[in-house]
Amino acid sequence: MTEDIKPKLDTPEELANKESFNKEALKNRRIRSFVLRQGRVTKGQERALETGLPKFGISYESKQLDLNQVFNRENSPKILEIGFGMGETTAKIAHTLPDYDFLAAEVHTPGVGALLKLIEEGALTNIRIIQHDVVEVLQNMLADASLDGVHIFFPDPWHKKRHHKRRLIQAGFVKLLCTKLKVGGYLHVATDWQEYAEWVLEILSAEPQLRNTATELTLGYAEKPSYRPLTKFENRGIKLGHGVWDMVFKRQ
Repeated sequence: MTEDIKPKLDTPEELANKESFNKEALKNRRIRSFVLRQGRVTKGQERALETGLPKFGISYESKQLDLNQVFNRENSPKILEIGFGMGETTAKIAHTLPDYDFLAAEVHTPGVGALLKLIEEGALTNIRIIQHDVVEVLQNMLADASLDGVHIFFPDPWHKKRHHKRRLIQAGFVKLLCTKLKVGGYLHVATDWQEYAEWVLEILSAEPQLRNTATELTLGYAEKPSYRPLTKFENRGIKLGHGVWDMVFKRQ
């Protein structure tokens, strides 16, 4: 007869050590600007990645970029686009503002492939893509006072209260952005989630290095700047009565 094998139970001391280890690991966990999700890459995106990434991609390295060298021109405003999704808005803005240069940061491969495809289709020359955590890009690759603007359009609102700590817009992250913005440079955030808009407005308003360009008459929210196009998703939401909130602050 086979002898029953009983699982070995942890002693109270071992349980205490495990709990202490887990708490320490959580405390020291590095903050990221994203949550990595799997996504399907289409054949068109795959081709764009193969042909476009060597021309328009920037590899992450822990050393400062020379943005004038990256874009092969000087004196053009340099804008950081954070989390461009499938790239439609970024491509349209780059087409609308050909005298501006856009460093577009995204971690999800399907989105990178989609934007590379749009770059090729639109013959755009003023976009460069970096597929990496933007926090590390800001910390290690961008010089202080090197940016003329930052765009963060429709970041994940993480609407459940227990997930608020995952939100991109936090006081520490905004302070980091301010170090990379030139005096007079701008930070533009747009969201279609009202509670998140209130969260963002409170955090940006509390940062002493920033000044709100909107007035009290509009409750601190800005009119949509002409360069930001309406996406299909946003248009559909507006028709259904959903709101969209733009916040534009300038570095003092």
